[in-house]
Amino acid sequence: MSAMKFCRECNNILYPKEDRDQKVLLFACRNCDHQEVADNYCVYRNEIHHSVGERTQVLQDVAADPTLPRTKSVRCNQCNHGEAVFFQATARGEEGMTLFFVCCNPNCGYRWRD
Repeated sequence: MSAMKFCRECNNILYPKEDRDQKVLLFACRNCDHQEVADNYCVYRNEIHHSVGERTQVLQDVAADPTLPRTKSVRCNQCNHGEAVFFQATARGEEGMTLFFVCCNPNCGYRWRD
């Protein structure tokens, strides 16, 4: 796992630096001349964890996306609003594409599939 490293001389952050001549990764201080050879070649690690609420929010946000097609030929079963955004995606555990609708009423955001 990648962790922040600090200079032993002045306690500032050490930044990754490449030594092209010796072809090694170093961590160097930008404040003083301290450098040390990296013991791990991972300089950045981005872990993404989604909660159930975040995924739901993403689907509700699609109603505000101006690039997605809209239709007025469907009615929301929850609020009876007459406009929805639609897109195609693969449903979990199913083969082929499914047509998904998201209600454009900002107070609703109900989603259903065809």
